[in-house]
Formats: sequence, structure tokens, C-alpha cells
Amino acid sequence: MPAYERSSATEVREIDRWGEGVGWIAHPNEDGERASHALKAGDGVWVIDPVDAPGVDGLVEEFGDVAGVVVLSSHHARDAGTIATRHDVAVHIPRWMDRITERVDAPIEREETVLGSLGFDVTRVEPLSLYQGAIAYRDTDGTLIVPDLLSSGSAYPVGNERIGVMLGARLFPPRDTFDWLEPERILFGHGEGVFEDATTALKNALTGARKRFPQALVRNLGTNLRLFAAAMNDQLKRAREH
Repeated sequence: MPAYERSSATEVREIDRWGEGVGWIAHPNEDGERASHALKAGDGVWVIDPVDAPGVDGLVEEFGDVAGVVVLSSHHARDAGTIATRHDVAVHIPRWMDRITERVDAPIEREETVLGSLGFDVTRVEPLSLYQGAIAYRDTDGTLIVPDLLSSGSAYPVGNERIGVMLGARLFPPRDTFDWLEPERILFGHGEGVFEDATTALKNALTGARKRFPQALVRNLGTNLRLFAAAMNDQLKRAREH
């Protein structure tokens, strides 16, 4: 399987459906398992970290007209500009986030708290300076969105984990960022979300991250290296083109 599939998607796999939103994976066969989501907000819908594919508009518009596109990771520009332009809306990013403006051909709006109008609190995270990310949590319904740091995808969990911590952050897991949260559902930027007993799965991931580091290193290092190399190759290609 490719680390990241860069050709145009030909299918979309629906994931993470609940009353207030839906998720999808546009390239089901890639190792990176890039996941995107749409969240209902009144009569509108906000699209988060999207990868475009045939059928995406149909999924999203079940929840209303697109009000905006949100990017929660400095490495998740993805197809945000394409979808924003198609729906004549802006791409919203945290005020402090780099890299997105030069990768998105659409109006950009920088905000102190993205998704604040939907009731989310946002926490800035920068593990090992690998990227800039924003963790979004809404306590009224227990929705937690984590773009990169945690995932259910194949490059993250080991053993009995349903959620895994990013390999590079396992030795110093970000417990302070998550300890106070009690999510009902967790949506990821990579892989399917966790909707059953999510708080327990989260605590297990964080408390055992360091202990299970050797196991994760053996099982997931190869996949992580492929994903990292693919991301760096894409970055170098973009730099040469510009």
C-alpha cells in the first residue's frame, strides 16, 4: 500500500457517523489513513482537515450548507482550498499556525479559537517540534478531535490499545493535555474514530504509552518511517515547484 495516495480519489469510505456529523477516508488503501470530518452547526456544517473525493459533497450537505473549512494541523492543508473554493467559503486556521497559507489557494481566516462558534475549546500542541496542531474538545457532548498526536490507525496502537500515541511522543506522552477530558467520542485525523468507552481507551493509551514504547518501536517503526519519508518527499517536491 502507498504511504499517502496523491492521485485523485475514486471512492470514499464513510466513517464516524453520529447525529452531529460524519467522517470519511478518501483513500482507504493508503497507510496514512487520512480521515476528514464534517460537523453540524445550526443550519450549516464545518469541514475539518478534508481530503476530497467523489461523494464528499453528498455526505457533507446532509448536515447543511458548508459554512467554512477548518485545518487543525500544520500538515493537514490537504484539499482544504479545493473544498473551500467550491463552496465559496474561507479556510479557518489557528492564529499561530504556520505552513497552511502557502499551501491553500483560498481565503484564509486566522482565529484565536477555531471552532469556537461550535463550542469547542482548543489546545495548542507541538510534540517534539514535528508539527503544530490544535486539539479541540467540546464538553457539552464530549466530542474530542485530535489531528495527529493520537490515532486508531495502523501506525499507532499496539497490544490491547484501541488508541495509540504518536511513536515520537510515546516516551513523553502528553498526559497534561488530555487528563482532564472525558470524551464520549474521539475523532482522529488518521483512522476511524473511537465511539465506545472513549475515555477509558484514551486513558489506557496515555498511561501505557511509555511502557509499550519498545513494542511500538518494533511493530510500527517501518510504517512510521514510510509515512515520514513520503511527507518529506512531498515537501521537497513542492519546494522545487516553487
